Amino acid sequence: MANHTETSQQVEFERKQHKEEMKQQVVSFAFMIIFTVIAFGMVILEIGSVFLGPTLILLAIVQVLFQFYYFMHMKNKGHGMVSIMIYGGISVGALTIITFVALIWW
Repeated sequence: MANHTETSQQVEFERKQHKEEMKQQVVSFAFMIIFTVIAFGMVILEIGSVFLGPTLILLAIVQVLFQFYYFMHMKNKGHGMVSIMIYGGISVGALTIITFVALIWW
C-alpha cells in the first residue's frame, strides 16, 4: 500500500511539473510571436535604419535564447554536454562574424 501511495504522489508531482513547463513554453511562444510582430511592424513602418538594424538583431538574439532555453530544454539538468556544444558553436560563429567584420572595416 505504501508503494501505491508513493507512486501516485510521484505521478501527481510529475503532472504538476509538466503543467508548469507547458505554461512556460506557451508564455515563451507568445513572447516570440510578439517580438516577431514588433520586428515586422518596424520594417513596415520604415523606422530609421540606424535604430532598425540593432533592434532587429537584438530581438533575434532574444528569440534564439528563448528557443534554446525553453524549446530545446537547455534549462533542464543533464544537458551539460549539449549546452557546451551549442554554446561553443555560437561562440565560434560569433568570433567568425567579428573577424570578418574587422577584416572588412579595417
